[in-house]
Amino acid sequence: MPNFDAAELAVALEAVYRAKGVPPVEAGVVVRHQLDANLAGHDSHGVITTAQYLRQIDRGEIVPGAAFEVEQETSTTAVVNGNWGFGFVITDRAVSLGIEKARSSGTAAITIRQQGHMGRLGSYATTIADEGMIALVTADSGRGPKAVAPFGGRTARLGTNPVCFGIPSDLPGPIVLDMATSAVAAGKVALARDTGKSAPEGWFLDAEGRPATDPAAYFAGGALLPLGGDQGHKGFGLSFVVEILCGLLTGLGHGVAADGRHNDGSFIAIFDVARFRDLSVFKRDVAEFVEYIHTSPRADDVSDIFYPGEVEYRTRGQREAHGIPIDAGIWSTLSRLMEELGVPVPAPHPA
Repeated sequence: MPNFDAAELAVALEAVYRAKGVPPVEAGVVVRHQLDANLAGHDSHGVITTAQYLRQIDRGEIVPGAAFEVEQETSTTAVVNGNWGFGFVITDRAVSLGIEKARSSGTAAITIRQQGHMGRLGSYATTIADEGMIALVTADSGRGPKAVAPFGGRTARLGTNPVCFGIPSDLPGPIVLDMATSAVAAGKVALARDTGKSAPEGWFLDAEGRPATDPAAYFAGGALLPLGGDQGHKGFGLSFVVEILCGLLTGLGHGVAADGRHNDGSFIAIFDVARFRDLSVFKRDVAEFVEYIHTSPRADDVSDIFYPGEVEYRTRGQREAHGIPIDAGIWSTLSRLMEELGVPVPAPHPA
């Protein structure tokens, strides 16, 4: 599998988006988030999504340069309408607004509706944690196509509805818990399909409601299962709450709209640690707690115990040094897009 330098990929991908009419600043934000996902090892949210975003631009489902509209606001809250802009761009601005409010008032809560895919939530949680604040970031697919069956159900009624927390600490890497409330994110099934691999049992059902492992079965009308296996009522319960926070509280609604347009809804809560405890003491305590976890006696077949976000931190270091691995088939699609748009194609990173 060829590896590519992140900086060289950024130059090429920004040129691709600019060629499709995306303002330069927005192109930079989109690519930064995509590559952040790849560097963290979450390739399902990385450069693989480029072709999808270009198609959505062509169909008018993503509107480059869309207005960031604050429809309602208090000192601690804001209701944001993204007017179908890039989710990365709209959410970045909403997070900045929330940090400003939390710094002034101690806490903040923001809802966002009508925006494109906002990508990996961990990126926003890290930004908030870097400001000495605790983050809660949640998202759903609005009234776009659903992907997950409720516990005991056979057909999709929910989004993958991720939940993400970010915690400031003295550790070198961020503490970020970023998880779908489904057994797996839909992007990981797409990645398995695009790389010609089977999926593990327990990820999804086929169109008849039967367990399946061929990714094609999921994309032919199947449904993901909720997180938890035979305890899937727990993942379903979390997903149910996310749907209310991100679909109903935002005003997007539930179910699937006639046009099937993807429109991420989001609820973001931010807490300024300094309003509760001295920040430096809290960060030290968190690092000491992590060390307590790290030194736990391990099962016979376990070499390391990781805090949430530690695997991503280690992966980032490796990929910054040695390049981002991209499947040959995915790279073929990306390089063809670059050639069609007159963008120079980066060469693989030296081994």
